[in-house]
Amino acid sequence: MLQYGWISAPGNAVTTNLFLDEPPSSATPTAYDAANVKLYLRLLDAEAQGASWADVVETIFGISVNAEPERAERVHRSHLARAKWMTKNGYSGLLAGRVN
Repeated sequence: MLQYGWISAPGNAVTTNLFLDEPPSSATPTAYDAANVKLYLRLLDAEAQGASWADVVETIFGISVNAEPERAERVHRSHLARAKWMTKNGYSGLLAGRVN
């Protein structure tokens, strides 16, 4: 089941776009990917800095790891995987304006 939430960070909103629990899976970038580039960059930066995934998901997605541990892990894992995919495959389609 996909749930929606607001992407925000305390005192510094990333975007007001809604996020899905799992980003759409596509061989080319989607409109969702284009709308969430900042989110993907924040996830990649946090991983590079060695931040705890639990802190990251609470800060970026506003999901409490204590209240929703499975959802929090799924949201973080799936969005980080998509962010990594974008760095290797999706960025060229995004730059060329090819978005599904």
